[in-house]
Amino acid sequence: MDQTRLSIKVWDVPTRLFHWLMVGLIGGLWWTASVGEMQWHQLLGYVLLNLVLCRLIWGLIGSDTARFSFFMVSPKRALMYLWSRSEHKPTLGHNPIGGYMVLLLILLLCIQLVSGLFATDEIFTEGPLFSYVSSSTSAWLTWLHKNNFDLLLVFSSMHVLAVLVHLFKGDNLITAMFTGSKSPVKAQHKPIKFVSSFIALGAFLVIGSVIFYYWVIPLLSML
Repeated sequence: MDQTRLSIKVWDVPTRLFHWLMVGLIGGLWWTASVGEMQWHQLLGYVLLNLVLCRLIWGLIGSDTARFSFFMVSPKRALMYLWSRSEHKPTLGHNPIGGYMVLLLILLLCIQLVSGLFATDEIFTEGPLFSYVSSSTSAWLTWLHKNNFDLLLVFSSMHVLAVLVHLFKGDNLITAMFTGSKSPVKAQHKPIKFVSSFIALGAFLVIGSVIFYYWVIPLLSML
């Protein structure tokens, strides 16, 4: 039978867009910081902030496989999955370890974005909330912003390595994150409920409008 007929839809459009836009934005943020293009660095940071906020909302009200409650399990079950080969069964969405990795990466992104709002390079660039904290607090958050990014790169690399291991074992997660479909698991499962992508688009536009008005417009006037 044709492989396409054996595939079922697993990932919705908002989840896939968040994943790949996040990859591109992290690369852009690293490059702009490296070459000193701090205004562009801030602009990309605001876009990523919008995406992460939308992903948090989508993790609560979005399609089944995007919801945190769908793929999060107890730490005990996650450890059993990690150490017991018999537990390594194909899953519709994130497996137990993958679910924790998703939460960890989102947490690190939140730390990176929030700390960046208060950070300063002590020369030309200050985060939009810099004036709301003391100089010592801003200095600590600037340190956190710089060092947390290294952690983000480490765990992102671990995530990529895990994806490659799955690919070697015949589970092509990369293609699935592009197409939204993957081969169905053998175990019985309930039909996946998908939520309209227009809800995610609406959240993105509403949050983006606020960020654009208060932070992006002043930034663009300096470019």
